Amino acid sequence: MSRRSPRSRQKPARTARVPGGGRPRTTPGNRRVKSRPATRAAGTPRGAGADHGLASRASRESLGRRTAAGIGARKSAGPKRATRRSAADPERVAAILGILERLYPDARSALNFQNPLQLLIATILSAQCTDQRVNQVTPALFERYPDAAAFAAAPQEELEAMIRSTGFFRNKARAIRECCADLVAHHHGQVPRTLEALTALKGVGRKTANVVLGNAFGIAGLVVDTHVTRVSRRLGLTREGDAVKIEFDLMRQVPEEKWSLFSHWLILHGRQVCIARKPRCSVCALLPHCPRVGVSVSE
Repeated sequence: MSRRSPRSRQKPARTARVPGGGRPRTTPGNRRVKSRPATRAAGTPRGAGADHGLASRASRESLGRRTAAGIGARKSAGPKRATRRSAADPERVAAILGILERLYPDARSALNFQNPLQLLIATILSAQCTDQRVNQVTPALFERYPDAAAFAAAPQEELEAMIRSTGFFRNKARAIRECCADLVAHHHGQVPRTLEALTALKGVGRKTANVVLGNAFGIAGLVVDTHVTRVSRRLGLTREGDAVKIEFDLMRQVPEEKWSLFSHWLILHGRQVCIARKPRCSVCALLPHCPRVGVSVSE
């Protein structure tokens, strides 16, 4: 078989494109314009006069009405969602209150004080600290600063040194000074007797205000601390985790005249029996009335 010469194996040269041949081109600077539907008639408002637009709008409105009707029917026919509010039996609550009153007949604040200002300062110091430690610090503190004006004028470093053992001493010293400055500026150095006025002071929340109202003035106030939170949840008196919501839950179930005492009862019971890690359920007088919510290990 004869072999092809190298010249015959070369690729044929491309033919030059004829000007104007191939696919048509638009005029330079102009782009292709895709076909569009017929424009609306002159003078016709935008969105009107198009049958398909009216039909789609009508279908959307009809769908919306059907959806709203369906949701309404489901809400009226279906079961209501349970709220987080406690629905404790009033008789069970009364039994719990009676047992706590018999267990702790002498319940009172463990903080030592001689006037409302001293209780206010001691309560601020008791945050994240034991009452025993606060009682060790306050005698010298109250002797050094006898009134709100003295606390407000106290040097920050000096006050920090005196309350260092209570923990978080910088924040507590600042809160005491600012709170007492408010007392001097707005209340002539006297502790007010209302929840609104107390919580308006810098560094004073609902817990501190209720402690002062209930223990210094004999005004009903329900204190919610870690012990009250834990015990009330285990007793099924609340399902909330926020202190303010727990306070409102308990206020609805406990008679107002027992709010302050109830706080002391739960605090003592939480310290002595219903402790955090391993509650002593076997010796608890509240066991017949306690659902033991969240308790997995006990003595």
